[in-house]
Amino acid sequence: MAVHLAAVGRQLSSKLPWLRYLRARMIRDAPKAGVNQRVTLERRRIYALPTRYGVFLAVMLFVMLLGSINYNNSLGFMLTFLLASLGVLSILYTYRNIAHLTLEAGKVAAVFAGDTAYFRVHIHNNDRQARLALQLRLQGGKPVMIDVPPRLVMSVALPLPAPRRGRLTAGRITVSTVFPLGLIRAWSYLELDLHCLVYPKPGPLQSWSKQRQRQHGDVSTLDHGSDDFLGLRAYQPGDSPRHIHWKAVAREQPLLTKQFAASASAEQWLDWDALPQLDSETRLRYLCRQVLEAETQGLRYGVRLPGRTIAPEQGAAHQHRCLEALALFAIDDLRFEAHAP
Repeated sequence: MAVHLAAVGRQLSSKLPWLRYLRARMIRDAPKAGVNQRVTLERRRIYALPTRYGVFLAVMLFVMLLGSINYNNSLGFMLTFLLASLGVLSILYTYRNIAHLTLEAGKVAAVFAGDTAYFRVHIHNNDRQARLALQLRLQGGKPVMIDVPPRLVMSVALPLPAPRRGRLTAGRITVSTVFPLGLIRAWSYLELDLHCLVYPKPGPLQSWSKQRQRQHGDVSTLDHGSDDFLGLRAYQPGDSPRHIHWKAVAREQPLLTKQFAASASAEQWLDWDALPQLDSETRLRYLCRQVLEAETQGLRYGVRLPGRTIAPEQGAAHQHRCLEALALFAIDDLRFEAHAP
């Protein structure tokens, strides 16, 4: 009998059209507060509906009530109303598990196309009660479970696939819980100001040292890999940490940078027009690989793209600037004018 009732409850929860209608209606009528940096889950933002176990409990209680009436069984009435009261109380406790939580947008690290982006969200629990078994999920991503202790802030990274280069927006976040009994599901929708920069997927590693070009009469006759030491100069922001004279730092002297023959004169230009036989996306992938290799080898490099030229430099900030230009190529309005330095 119990197995049969469980099957009936599952069928009702999966086939009842009004459950699907209510959920679609709640999504449509959700408060349009726009994209914010910080959102608090107030009463109007939270919805609740029974899970399939809640539907099964309702069917079971109805059958128990009919049996108690038919046999005039006082113990049956008592058990039926006791279980019904537990079901009603679970609505309140499930609602309180996510009510008045504050979610704040965090920082998002850039990724390459084809990888998974992780959008960081900070959850503020200002209540004296812990919030247990919270589930957060981005539309199109996998759910993440988290417990938030009382009066603490917890951070969670929400995964989302990044199949294409450009700017990836997190979109709608669903916060839900079925705590404590799993009979009721309470959830809320919100959108935070979360964006991720997606670099082009690096192309295959190739030898490109022969493609070096010169600018403004700068002459370099030394091949890549020459390690002839030329001297020291004052440290400049963006210099590679591998070239810093750390012994001088240990002696509490000013920061100095070692100069070598190859890095002192050679400038690597990564040119869009140097790859005419390839389509646009493949060019961007090869240029992305060249940027990574040039930075790894400690070279000064620049990028030439249609509509924008980035002067030769080196360092993490310069690498990000070049990769950002590749990621947003022909995506932003007026190509690069809005992002030009």
